[in-house]
Parts: sequence; C-alpha cells; structure tokens
Amino acid sequence: MKAFRTLALALLAVLSLTGGPARAQVSQQQTINQALATIERMKTDQNFQKNFQATLTESRAVLIVPSLYKGGFIVGGQYGNGVLLAHAPDHSWSYPAFYSMTGGSFGLQIGVVDTAILFIIRTDKGLEAVMNNQFKFGADAGITFVAVGGGVGASTTSAMGADIVAFSLGGIGLYGGLSLEGTALSPRESWNAAYYGQAVAPRAIVIDHTVTNTQADRLRDFLAR
Repeated sequence: MKAFRTLALALLAVLSLTGGPARAQVSQQQTINQALATIERMKTDQNFQKNFQATLTESRAVLIVPSLYKGGFIVGGQYGNGVLLAHAPDHSWSYPAFYSMTGGSFGLQIGVVDTAILFIIRTDKGLEAVMNNQFKFGADAGITFVAVGGGVGASTTSAMGADIVAFSLGGIGLYGGLSLEGTALSPRESWNAAYYGQAVAPRAIVIDHTVTNTQADRLRDFLAR
C-alpha cells in the first residue's frame, strides 16, 4: 500500500511539472494571478460576501492555493502551489512567498479534480508554524487547524479559537468531506529566488519585507481594499 501511495504522489508531482489533463506547469506570476482571481471570486460568492473583508482584516496572514489537485485510483495524492502573505504593522499586505502542498489520501477516488482553497491564518503561532521548513496539517503539536466548507459566514462557530482555518470555494467542504490532514506545506525556494532575484526565505519576504516585486501589487492592493 505504501508503494501505491508513493506512486500516486509521484504522478501528481509529474502532472504539476509537465502538464496533463488539467493544465501545464504554472509560473510564479501565473500563480499570483490565479490567487488574485481566487480572491475576486470569493468576494463575489454569496457564501463569502457577508464577512469576507472583516475576516481578512482580522487575520494575521493568508495562504491562497488557487488549484489543489487531487487524483488517483483508490490510493490518491494531492498537489498544489500557493502564495503566503502576511499583514504588515501599517495594515498593508506583504509581498508573497511561494509554497507547495503535497500529500496522500485514501478512499474511493478516480480521476483528477482541483479546488481553490483560502487558508486564513489567525494567530502568530499559526504563522510561525507555516514558516517552518515544513508544516504538516493535523500533525503539528499546539496548532489548531479547521477545514470548513461553504463560506466564511458558515464557519464562525466551528473555527472559533483555531490558529488556521481553510475555506474552499465549493459549498460541500474540502473534497466533499476529505480532510487535509497529513498534507505537507513547504516553501518553494527556487520560485522565491527566481521571483525576487535572490535567495530569500519566507520570513524575509513576509515579515522582514526585504524584497519587493511590483508584479504582485495588484494582489496586495486587492487584499487591502
């Protein structure tokens, strides 16, 4: 079973790099543009409209994954690219740091599907955990993580006190009820270096503000509206 799980993850990784039924490899700027489109969709979705901006304003940071792919036969895997942005002291948003998500899952599943996910990071503890070399949902001690379907308004009670809350665009929950537990979040060091023209850690991007790239300003400005 372990061998099948490893094979499923490898196939998803190949799909993300070489293309496939869903789409070819995305660049850093394409990921940012898709993240902006995801936020714009959420702003106009009736499930998110009521409390969307207030939730963003109160958050410590956000991680936007425009497309998290899930695929496989019986033994599946997940893969996606995303961007992490944090609130600055002046209430503006930082420039984005690139991350990848990988993981395995079990259950009856056939084919490849994808969904957009917004992670609201509500506490400094949650942000510190994400900025570690590798964060695994549901496995990091002391971090409370909640996955909620529907929208911001539907999650008020269940997400209370959580360090990180995940929202999908669909109304039936993440993958129709499958959780993200065991999915690992890792910084994409090569993407960060290429986008900012130097080797730079996520902390230097989102906390220390040591680098900039004006191509990300549309996303930053939209989050601040």
